[in-house]
Amino acid sequence: MIAIHDRPLPSIKRALRGRRLVLVDVENVAGGAVTTHAATSWARLVVDSTLAVMDDEQVVIGTSHCGLFHVKDVWPHARVEVRSGPDGADLELLDVLTTEDLATRFDEVVLVSGDGIFTEAVADLGRRGVRVVVAAWSTGFSRSLQLAAGSTMTLDGWHHRRHGVA
Repeated sequence: MIAIHDRPLPSIKRALRGRRLVLVDVENVAGGAVTTHAATSWARLVVDSTLAVMDDEQVVIGTSHCGLFHVKDVWPHARVEVRSGPDGADLELLDVLTTEDLATRFDEVVLVSGDGIFTEAVADLGRRGVRVVVAAWSTGFSRSLQLAAGSTMTLDGWHHRRHGVA
């Protein structure tokens, strides 16, 4: 029997071994609304290179209406969640984390955002046996989110090449 923290995994969980969901707050990666193709392409390069995202993995991108067309062009196979206003992209991703029963569908959830708004949802997934990885810029990485995550990584290796400029 497979166990995490001495708890047996439910049988449905065993059948899903290896499935990973990647959630990206593209505005958090880009440092603001993605209003250009170049900014969106750069954000995808950062995410794909840092996380080694595979073509067959499910990716969900949160963005405001300003970035919708750029995101769909750059990430054509990703699911795009759109909400404008303060924290709109965050709130869309938070809805995915809290309402879609991810613990029975995925073994690993990767969140690309450093925003503390995700702390409780990340902690809950971890309690339910999901491996949760959070990736963010070190300068904008909420301490509470870091503590809630199973593991963390930074995007900092890309900072000096923002938007493809060396």
